Amino acid sequence: MAPSTTVPTVSDIEVPETLLKKRKQNEKAREERLAAATAARKASKAKRKVIFKRAESYVKEYLSKEKEEIRLKRAARTSGDFYVPAEAKVYFVVRIRGINEIAPKPRKILQLLRLLQINNGVFVKVTKATQQMLRLVEPYITYGEPNIKSVRELLYKRGYGKVNKQRIPLTNNAIIEESLGKYDILSIEDLVHEIATAGPNFKQASNFLWPFKLSNPNGGWRTRKFKHFVQGGDFGDRETNINKLIRQMN
Repeated sequence: MAPSTTVPTVSDIEVPETLLKKRKQNEKAREERLAAATAARKASKAKRKVIFKRAESYVKEYLSKEKEEIRLKRAARTSGDFYVPAEAKVYFVVRIRGINEIAPKPRKILQLLRLLQINNGVFVKVTKATQQMLRLVEPYITYGEPNIKSVRELLYKRGYGKVNKQRIPLTNNAIIEESLGKYDILSIEDLVHEIATAGPNFKQASNFLWPFKLSNPNGGWRTRKFKHFVQGGDFGDRETNINKLIRQMN
C-alpha cells in the first residue's frame, strides 16, 4: 500500500480563473496571427502573379514598339524617304555645374526641377513649358531622351523614394505600392513603364522618386565642359547620347 501524503496531485490543484482566461486569450491571439499570416501569404501570391503578368505585357509592348520602328525605317528607306522618329516624351536632366554666379531666374528654375546639387538627375515630361525652362538653364545642365534600358538601370541601381519626406531605397515593391498604389503602380516595373512612356500618373511617379545622385562620368567630362554639346562641350541637349552619359555616371 502506497504511503499517504499531504501534497496534492496535479489533478487536485484547481487552476486560477485568471490564468485560464489568459491561456484562452493567448490561444485566440495565436490563431488570429496564423490566420492573418495565411491570408497575407495568399494575397502576396496573387499580387506576385499580377506583377509578373504586367511585367510580361510591358516587355511585349516594348518589343512591338521596337519592331514597328524598324519596320517604318525600312519602309521609308525602300521608298526613298526619310524616317523621322517621334519626338521625345521624357527627358533625363543632369546638373553639371555648381552654384557659383547663377542669376536668380535660372537658380529658381533649378530649384523647381529639384536639381539642387551637381550631378543630380531627374526625369522631366516634355511640354512647351518644360522646354522653355530647360532652355533658360541650359548652361548648367545636360539632358536628352533616355531609353527603357537607362530608365530601368537608374531605378534599379540608384532608385530612392520619398516616403514621409525621407529618402528610402527602393528595396522591395511594398515601398512603391504603399506610396503609389492608389495610382495603380504596384511594382518597380510599373514605375519604369510609367516613367519611360510618360504615362497619365507620370507627375506623381516622378515626384515620388528622389533626385538621382550620380557619380562623375567614367573618363571625366569633355575638355571644354562649359561649351554646348554640339560644339564639343557638355551642356545642352544631347538627344539619345544621354544614354551613354547615364552608363558612365551610373
